[in-house]
Amino acid sequence: MTAKPTLKALNQQAIVITGATSGVGLATARRAARSGACVFLIARGEGDLKSLCEELQATGARVAYAVADVADYDALALAADKAQRLFGGFDTWVNNAGVSIFGPIRETTLEDQRRLFETNYWGVVNGSLLAAEHLRGRPGGGAIINVGSTLSDAPIPVQGVYSASKHAVKGFTNAFRMELLREQAPVLLTLVKPSAIDTPYNKHARNLTGQAVQNPQPVYATHVVADTILYCAQHPIREITVGGGGRLIASFYSALPGLAEPLLARFAPSLMRDRSSAYQPYDDGLYDPTEDGLDEEVHYPMIRQFSALAEVRKHPGIASGVVAVLAAVGVATLLLNQLTGPTRYQALRSRADPRGWVDTEALRDRLDSVTRDLRHRFEDVRHEAEDLGHKGASRAGQWFGKARKSSERSLRDGGQAARRYAHDAGDYARDHAREGGALLAIATIAAVIAGAALETRREDSRIKRIAKF
Repeated sequence: MTAKPTLKALNQQAIVITGATSGVGLATARRAARSGACVFLIARGEGDLKSLCEELQATGARVAYAVADVADYDALALAADKAQRLFGGFDTWVNNAGVSIFGPIRETTLEDQRRLFETNYWGVVNGSLLAAEHLRGRPGGGAIINVGSTLSDAPIPVQGVYSASKHAVKGFTNAFRMELLREQAPVLLTLVKPSAIDTPYNKHARNLTGQAVQNPQPVYATHVVADTILYCAQHPIREITVGGGGRLIASFYSALPGLAEPLLARFAPSLMRDRSSAYQPYDDGLYDPTEDGLDEEVHYPMIRQFSALAEVRKHPGIASGVVAVLAAVGVATLLLNQLTGPTRYQALRSRADPRGWVDTEALRDRLDSVTRDLRHRFEDVRHEAEDLGHKGASRAGQWFGKARKSSERSLRDGGQAARRYAHDAGDYARDHAREGGALLAIATIAAVIAGAALETRREDSRIKRIAKF
């Protein structure tokens, strides 16, 4: 048997969808029915299943349903048998059902963690095994599409248990695909990994945080994922990510886990907190089905209606062609500008050259001028310092010379005065010898004392220096 399945157009297919009454599953069911496919719905809540079935049948679509918990293999097998009886089998099986828990892993009971894995992981395993067994014997085979998450590539805190279950889904899907390839089974197994999607997912999750939670931006509309799922039902795609925001975080985590983990640990819980809403303890869908009136979306303030990443993955040939055309236009424009207007090209290149943003010659001249001014100023300061030094030395020499001359003059004048007084006294004594030797002696002593007194008035008096000794 050939290993390549023959994938039909949607209007020729019968499609089974689990988790069909909410979010991505609901959007996929409505669009599949609109495209003319026979749609078989599986979910736990019979009320919503019946309402959705009637809604789609009113549009002329062929729709049926079965109530089943994907964690229950026997109940899911009965649902698959019902789809085979009503539609003669199925061509595509979509494993979409899932639940979640918001809260730290250590605060989540083991019972709750096991229950989440029963739905998210074992539900995918049960559906994949049943679908593969059916598609092996179906002419042309068919497709199994497992809805995983970008959290299988980049886990985050607060949703640790959910991230772990999606890691398990990714590992199972990749391993099971290889087994199908080895067995040459005509079954195509695809993994779809949505980023944050605008669904009632948060209301259905068990919330242990005590705070309102939300999906961090960017958030994508449910139909973006639904359209991708239906595209994979018609085209062989191994794995596809919906939403560039999730892919960016996953790439960052893969490339730099040592940096990504501290950042996610710090900011992820804050980004998931919904500060615009009050916390309400909704009835979660961990154990029991929820009835939310077939709400496909919950309408975040800003919803992205298109995923460029998914479109490129779905249409690689078109994307490559667009890139090639744009590159050719760019090259042609460049060449034409070079041929018809080289000066225009040169001007464009000069504008793009950072070296042309600054007038380097003017800047160099300015720096040279500043350098010369500084050099001249330093020379002037040096000359002024030398002049001051010379003037100081000259003035000091003049002062010391004047002081020496003044001292010598004072000493000479004092000595002359003393000699004159002594001479006068001698003359007087000789002339008045008859007045007696006593008077002569007294006059001589007085003259000496007077001369000494005059000499001591000088600052550099020799008598003072002798007195110091």
